[in-house]
Amino acid sequence: MNTTLFNGFKTAVLLGLMTGLCLVVGYVFGGEQGMFFGLVVGGGMSLGSYFFSDRLALAAVGAQPVSREQAPELYDMVAQLSQRAGLPMPRLYFSPEQAPNAFATGRNPAHGVVCVTAGLMNMMTPPELEGVIGHELSHIKHRDILISTIAAIMAAGITYAAHMMMWFGGGGRDRDNPLGIVGVLLSIILAPIAAGLLQMAISRSREYAADASGAQLAGGPEGLISALRKLAVANEQIPMNINPAQSPMFIVMPLAGESRGLMDLFRTHPPTEKRIAKLLEMMGKPNPYSMV
Repeated sequence: MNTTLFNGFKTAVLLGLMTGLCLVVGYVFGGEQGMFFGLVVGGGMSLGSYFFSDRLALAAVGAQPVSREQAPELYDMVAQLSQRAGLPMPRLYFSPEQAPNAFATGRNPAHGVVCVTAGLMNMMTPPELEGVIGHELSHIKHRDILISTIAAIMAAGITYAAHMMMWFGGGGRDRDNPLGIVGVLLSIILAPIAAGLLQMAISRSREYAADASGAQLAGGPEGLISALRKLAVANEQIPMNINPAQSPMFIVMPLAGESRGLMDLFRTHPPTEKRIAKLLEMMGKPNPYSMV
């Protein structure tokens, strides 16, 4: 199946699952009327995230557009890599954040956006920056941004709805709802977990794919490997103060510290050392995690 069509299919599946969770929460909260309300909310959130995700993401980090006159070397690098990837030139943005990071957004390649932070520009060499930009352009090419944004916004909405039920009660008083208080309690606990796991699993798999295709786009994995090593260290020291629901769109989680063990299951990104190990395999070097 064509990659673009396959990613579009996965987007539709995720949208259906997330909207289904909205329906379940709505039904438990208010029976059939609540189910209709859940459908309206789920559909509205999906449409809103589809058309306005880039504005929300850029506003979260105070990003401003960058012209070629303002940053000629960066602009030319993005233009060259975009041409190599067969993409239109994305809009380029700069964030004053001192935490080194980058992200791509936009609902499709024609509306693609690449944003870099001040911290990233101050830290990276040209080959490292190429690797980072290649990674982000790969997300745009394979339409990863849309599905990740929908997942994040829908998961946040479902969690909010569950919290509303916790504080204001729900289906236990509705005669049309046979699940009663047990259903309410299960929805409060399970709906946010299900939404979060969907979001995290998809995000992790797409990060690995973007690393591989981004490294090929940049002419090899060396630059991206070096960039990820720097980002792993800097992420421990300079956290970025953003909503955790937005973390999947960044090249590394913009939160201080790398989790270990069981907590790896609840990450939006694979552990950085495992991402580096997979890139090393592209260079013919052994992956220490291949037997895990």
